[in-house]
Amino acid sequence: MRKVKAIIGISALIVSITGHAQSKSTVMEPQDFTTSFIVDKPAKAVFDAVNHPSAWWSEEISGETQKPGGVFDYHYRDVHICKIKIIESIPNKKVVWEVLENKFNFISDPSEWVGNTIEFTISESGGKTQLNFTHHGLTPKYECFQICNDAWAQYIQNSLKDLIVTGKGQPNPKEGGFNEYLLRKNNMNSGQSDNYHVSFVTQKSPHDVFEAISSVDKWWTQHVKGKSKDEGDEFSVQFGDIHYSKHKLTTVIPDRKIVWLTTENRLNFVKNKEEWKGMEIVFEITTEASGTRVTFTQIGLDPKVECYDACSNAWNDYLLGSLQNLINTGKGNPTPKD
Repeated sequence: MRKVKAIIGISALIVSITGHAQSKSTVMEPQDFTTSFIVDKPAKAVFDAVNHPSAWWSEEISGETQKPGGVFDYHYRDVHICKIKIIESIPNKKVVWEVLENKFNFISDPSEWVGNTIEFTISESGGKTQLNFTHHGLTPKYECFQICNDAWAQYIQNSLKDLIVTGKGQPNPKEGGFNEYLLRKNNMNSGQSDNYHVSFVTQKSPHDVFEAISSVDKWWTQHVKGKSKDEGDEFSVQFGDIHYSKHKLTTVIPDRKIVWLTTENRLNFVKNKEEWKGMEIVFEITTEASGTRVTFTQIGLDPKVECYDACSNAWNDYLLGSLQNLINTGKGNPTPKD
């Protein structure tokens, strides 16, 4: 499984192939969206974090978020607006929200979430605590399923988990943030660039971020040849016979910006094997009130490119998972050399 996930883009291809094969042989009931994680923290710390969604979901939350019967509002511009009620709260064990009102401005049925329940269950064992998150009713039949799936995965697996472990989450700010990335990814921002774009915030210094990005073998793949630190450096990466690319560092501003130019590329799962050739990969490092923001853009990787879905899904894993972990903990999850 690690090998499949690690090869850039191949995971998305395998999912589509296996999903198609299953549909021919068996019909399965749609499943609610669910995800979970385990932390070395007491159940109370997890419970308290869940009850502060403005610290891990969005800064645009107002109302009562901690007491049973409490009602709070969430919105992101006019793209998503909802009203949520806390219908169950068992200290250190369980929290359940019910969506009372909802409006999406990007799908045919703007009220898709209405009546859904969002459940957080907490269990403690052996000094560790497991959080199980389930959005009941959010199934693949929903038009918003993919974008909502991506959003919850980010906010639960990264932001909420970070809040519990480090005391600092990554809630969506009033402008920009992960919601902005989702709009770009799904081609929903008219008049704005459709290049692949993602960003996250860390409490580490700009210098720590710069050093981590420059250590490509510690977060992308261990199969690296060449140097990736100074302007003019060149390096190549390879993922079996699936993906090979060579990059030149054309801009390096220490602790602020890194730009790679892709000079060679071979992708064996699309018609145009050199789709990345000539594209620029940009890392921008900025300081804001909430911490150090890392903004990644691959200029030229847009929805019109055949590899877009596979490549953007893989980048999500490497950037929001491996690179972010390297920055925050000192340990990334690069693809092994083999």
